[in-house]
Amino acid sequence: MNCREAGDLLGAFHDRELDLVHSVDLEAHLRDCTSCSANLARLEGLRSAIVEHAPYFEAPAGLRKKLSASLAPREPWFAKWPVLAAACLLLALAIWRLAPPPVPGALTREVVTAHVRSLQAEHLMDVPSTDRHTVKPWFAGKLDFAPEVDDLSAAGFTLAGGRLDYLDGRPVAALIYRRRLHTINVFTWPAGRADESPRRESVQGFNVVHWVRRGMNWWAVSDLAADELAQFPTAGAS
Repeated sequence: MNCREAGDLLGAFHDRELDLVHSVDLEAHLRDCTSCSANLARLEGLRSAIVEHAPYFEAPAGLRKKLSASLAPREPWFAKWPVLAAACLLLALAIWRLAPPPVPGALTREVVTAHVRSLQAEHLMDVPSTDRHTVKPWFAGKLDFAPEVDDLSAAGFTLAGGRLDYLDGRPVAALIYRRRLHTINVFTWPAGRADESPRRESVQGFNVVHWVRRGMNWWAVSDLAADELAQFPTAGAS
């Protein structure tokens, strides 16, 4: 992907309307192109400025009276639309101002991209094994931490292996689990903060669960149903 192609997609990517395949290609380009990354940062800065500084207009007290009068049978329809349009605009502004739509964070999108990339590139595992005593030692010397590797087969999550990945600007452990025909990427690395309860998100058809446990970040991502994937943090807790 070149900068011209990336530029055509930045708007849709920024609005979270770009399909997954193009999102993966664009994110790969953004990692290497400072110019396009700066353009995206400007778009995100503009969004933040609008949300923070856009004026909020409260409907005037007389609006209800005007609306009632405009809907009276004696008035023709074309006399009503300016007031109705103004009311709709005020309502839309209030809803947008008070409840802006949630958007996935950059790290959530990065986690989903890593999951998709591992499936597309056929590089899902560096160490294929269902034995935690094989997978856990494989990471020794490759990371600056020792990841927990749990046998969760009794809970319906079967360990399939592991690999090294790169997220949030650092190397991380990726543990691969299966649930029926679904692949689950579970990423973990040190968090340096207190425990956090699981938080669920959905990005372009993929479900994501994030939690912090015993000083470690945990991210699970899959096309598995959200309710089933949400069982993973509980299955791994001890």
